[in-house]
Amino acid sequence: MKAIIPVAGAGTKLRPHTYTQPKALIPIAGKTILSFIVDQLKDAGINEFIFIVGYLGEKIQDYVKQTYPDLITHFVFQNERQGTGHAIELTRNIVGDDEVFVALGDTICEYDVQEMVNSPYSMLGIKKVDDPRNFGVASIGDDGFIEQVVEKPAIPKSNMALVGLYKIKETQFLFQCLHHLFAQDIRSFGEYNLTDALDCMIKRGAQFQALKVKNWFDCGKKETLLESNATLLKKFGGNVQQHDFTDTIIIPPVSIAPGCDISNSIIGPHVAIGANTSIKHSIVRDSIIGSYTNLFEVVLDNSLIGSDASVKGLSRSLNIGDNTEIDFG
Repeated sequence: MKAIIPVAGAGTKLRPHTYTQPKALIPIAGKTILSFIVDQLKDAGINEFIFIVGYLGEKIQDYVKQTYPDLITHFVFQNERQGTGHAIELTRNIVGDDEVFVALGDTICEYDVQEMVNSPYSMLGIKKVDDPRNFGVASIGDDGFIEQVVEKPAIPKSNMALVGLYKIKETQFLFQCLHHLFAQDIRSFGEYNLTDALDCMIKRGAQFQALKVKNWFDCGKKETLLESNATLLKKFGGNVQQHDFTDTIIIPPVSIAPGCDISNSIIGPHVAIGANTSIKHSIVRDSIIGSYTNLFEVVLDNSLIGSDASVKGLSRSLNIGDNTEIDFG
């Protein structure tokens, strides 16, 4: 089985951070979004990965090769983003006849990975949501098999949303349906969508079971990214690499990477700090701080600060990208 991870999106809702950093490499709870996805699949026994990259794709390549040197990796460039179906079609020659596990690059879920990987059936990850109109939606029969999937329906037949996890056994069947979309120019909201290809497979007799995920963490914009950061820190307890911070109070759960210099500060709860960051005379809570960043005499709450940034002076809630300097003095 090969894993396919599409990470070509520009992440416009997380700007200014995604001007300089791919969305999949945004830090959360002491890891990157991409690492949460790869680690789950790697632990389930998958060792060959196909990354579909585009915007800032070289940063994805560098990160993967440095962080996961033991994996077999392929990188496919999606120069024109024409949808998830188009992205998966680009992997056809690498996939061959192997089964695939597709995990969208902004999807962090808590679920039984082994059950999904080892199932004798193709499977789709789903989660009950209050308003499914902004998602792919699955209609499930009494036998547990999926009868239909529709992308962002105006009148949903179900409140079970597709969460971006797909285990597909009949890959040649998948690529036939993708070819059908292109040949007939079948698009949803202007794009060739994977959901439409899956529905084509179901209509032609493919069987998909539904797997309900326990948790689905939204990393799409600042507010939900910070909420997910807090939830994941609570779940995993955080990780503080050193304990010799001067005159500093740590309120867990907190994740602090190695090499940080913190003094005369209060950190936490729900704070993730990147490596080699300096924080002095500050109060930080419910925030994500990048690496090599300098904070001095600031009060931050519900803030997202990029790497190589410098913030001085009193403040409250910020959304600051990489390589930024702000002085409130």
